[in-house]
Amino acid sequence: MRPVNKLADMIDRAGLADFLRRRRELLRPSDVGLPDGVRRRTPGLRRDEVAHLAGMSSDYYARLEQCRGPHPSEPIVTALARALRCDLDARDHLFHLAGLAPPARRAGRHIRPGLISLADRLTDVPVCICTDLHEVLWQNALADIVLGGRDRQAGRPLTWRWFTDPASRARVPEEDRPRLSAAAVSDLRATYARRAGEDDVVELVHELLRRSAEFRDLWERHEVAIRRFDHKRFVHPEVGLLHLTCEVLLTPEEDLKVLAFFPTEGTDAREKLDLLRVIGTQDFQTTV
Repeated sequence: MRPVNKLADMIDRAGLADFLRRRRELLRPSDVGLPDGVRRRTPGLRRDEVAHLAGMSSDYYARLEQCRGPHPSEPIVTALARALRCDLDARDHLFHLAGLAPPARRAGRHIRPGLISLADRLTDVPVCICTDLHEVLWQNALADIVLGGRDRQAGRPLTWRWFTDPASRARVPEEDRPRLSAAAVSDLRATYARRAGEDDVVELVHELLRRSAEFRDLWERHEVAIRRFDHKRFVHPEVGLLHLTCEVLLTPEEDLKVLAFFPTEGTDAREKLDLLRVIGTQDFQTTV
C-alpha cells in the first residue's frame, strides 16, 4: 500500500494550470487519434477534447486550467497524464503539482504515449490495454462494443469479476468457460510468482481464494502459463457468435499487456466486426 502523502494539501494551482495548458498546446489531434477537423485558432487540443480523453467534464477540466478547480484525486491526475501523453517524468511532475505522491516507477497503471499511439491505429479490431492483473486501463471503441464498457465494477481486475460476478461471463459461451477459468488462474500464478509479496497481487489472490470455490480448486493445481495467444468466442446481441484470435503483447517489464482481438481465419468474424463498427458509429452519433 502506498504511504500517505503528507504534502497532499500543497497543490500548486498556478503550476498545475500552466502545465496542463502547455501540455495541451503541444499535442495535435492526430497525436491522440482525433481528426484534425477545421482550422484551429489556437495550437494544440481544445479543452473539451482533453476532458473527453480523460473521461471528465469539460467544466471540471476548464476550472483546473483556470486555477479554481477542486483538489484533483489520484485517478483524475492519472487520467490527465494519460490523455496528455505524459511520459513517466512528466507524469510524476503532474502528480507533484497536484500535491500527490507519484505512483511507483514501474510502469504499473501508466501507459507510455507510444503504446497508446500504436493502439489508436488499430481501429478495425477490438484492442485493450491492461495491467498484469488485468485491470483495464484503456480500450478502443470497438472493444467497448464487443467486450463491454469499462464502467462495471470500476477498478476491479477482469479476473476478479470473472470469478465473483456471474454477469461477467454472459458474453462467453458456457462450454468455453472452464477453459478460460483455468487459463486465467494459470496466468495469475505466473504474475504472483514474479511479483512475490507485492500488496496488490497478494490482496487479489487472497480475496479470490476467500470468495470463489472454483478459483480455490484451480489455484491448488499450481499450473503456470503466461497467456500470449488465445482463441476466444464472444456472444454479441447484435451479430451473434464472434470467433476472435487474441494476441497478447507484453511490455519489457511484463507489467502491461496489449490485447488485440483479430478475426479468426475461416469464420465470418471480419464481416461482423465491420458491421459492429458501423452500428457503433451510428449509436455514437445519435447520442452526441
